[in-house]
Amino acid sequence: MKLVVFDVDGTLVDSRAILKQASDTSFQALGLEPPPYDALRQIVGLNLAEGLAQLAPEQPPDVLEKLVDFYKSSFNDLHRQPGFTEPLYPGAAELLDRLKRQGWRIAMATGKSRRGVNMIMAMHAWADLFDSTHCADDGPGKPHPAMLMEAMRALDAEPACTVMVGDTSHDIGMAKAAGVRAIGVTWGFHTRAEIEAAGADAVLDSFNALANELDEFAARSPSPLAGEGRGPA
Repeated sequence: MKLVVFDVDGTLVDSRAILKQASDTSFQALGLEPPPYDALRQIVGLNLAEGLAQLAPEQPPDVLEKLVDFYKSSFNDLHRQPGFTEPLYPGAAELLDRLKRQGWRIAMATGKSRRGVNMIMAMHAWADLFDSTHCADDGPGKPHPAMLMEAMRALDAEPACTVMVGDTSHDIGMAKAAGVRAIGVTWGFHTRAEIEAAGADAVLDSFNALANELDEFAARSPSPLAGEGRGPA
């Protein structure tokens, strides 16, 4: 059984605009200078409270708590605007549909809240596509391996048959900690150098390259018959 686990922001969804706008609004609401994009992109994928604490390390806990609340409020307000969408990267929908037809199990591991997961699932009609979803509300966030371990447990998948796809060093760290293949993509928030430094097994520049990588992974994954050697999954 083949399992591919996707990060969302920066991997499937181009969320640069909404994350920057929500960040700017929340900092400005407290009279703070918004962090530049280059600082913001470093914390994407982390638990929100942890990420904002890294962006404002000099602020006391009560201010950080308000910052989290303002961020969530701003994010939700943006989602409620008529016609608002967080667009998929070109090629994302086609790859997901292809993997589903090929019989892959598909899971999500994201730093979003459960509410954020529900929003993005409804926005892109993913209810029948993802076999399981795992987020920051479920337990330790990235790069802790908890989300990946839970995805494998929920879908009865072994590490040797599981691959993690993400755009940040946090995704790669989670994958390495869980003992699964770590694939980085370069169109999201972290640079190729940052992803490579985290120990990615492959770093790819397009969805076509990602599709080929997953085909090759499936071909060399262990046979479904445990103990009967190796063969196509």
